[in-house]
Amino acid sequence: MKNVLKVGIAGVIVLVGIGGYVLWSGGDGEPSTTITAPPISSEATEAPAGTAPAETVPEQASETTTSVSSGTFEIAPSLSLVTFMLEEDLRGERTVVAGTTSDVVGQIAVDFGTPSASEIGTIIINARTLETGSSFRDRAIRGQILQSAEDEFEFITFEPTAIEGLPDEAADSYSFTVAGDLTIRAITQPVTFEVTIDASSEDSISGTATAQVLRSDFGLQIPSVPSVANVTEEVQLIIEFVAEPA
Repeated sequence: MKNVLKVGIAGVIVLVGIGGYVLWSGGDGEPSTTITAPPISSEATEAPAGTAPAETVPEQASETTTSVSSGTFEIAPSLSLVTFMLEEDLRGERTVVAGTTSDVVGQIAVDFGTPSASEIGTIIINARTLETGSSFRDRAIRGQILQSAEDEFEFITFEPTAIEGLPDEAADSYSFTVAGDLTIRAITQPVTFEVTIDASSEDSISGTATAQVLRSDFGLQIPSVPSVANVTEEVQLIIEFVAEPA
């Protein structure tokens, strides 16, 4: 009987150890590198990659005119935030889960004179640095859900393919949509962001982009954990950004 008991206890310890490893593996959340924004290549300016378009002055402008008609801006990570939100039953209570990171980069080529001619470059987010306020959940995300602990899946990218709703005339703020390809865990799906931008200053621009995606579209499975149930299929993505001159 004692031997049976010892074997049973040993089995429980092994199972707990395996479960703990599976749920808690996921690395320390440190990024493998500092990400930089891919430059927008502009056919109109033919400027070298990574250089901002030169300031232009209308032909009939007076000597006191200093306004910029166009320029390239880069998202400032220290002033920006990427958030994902979903709901789950945690220990029997409905809970909103939010994961955030400021590790996001991207370029925006703004045409202040003709906003519809503006462009948005590739947006890159380091999924490994997402934090939800629970180290247990963060490790599960890095190790099992997003698998961002693996170098192959560390980054989420969004490649814009179309911008709709920007006017031809300048304004202080804009609301429009950006369609593109979102890649998570090497799976790419079309996604459209609803975007609002404050462009009242030529020193910086700020805005918010939101979209809703389905976990199943990217093969994101929630590991079986006794205290977690009924995780929503829909995930809200939010990018709050401030972009400064490149």
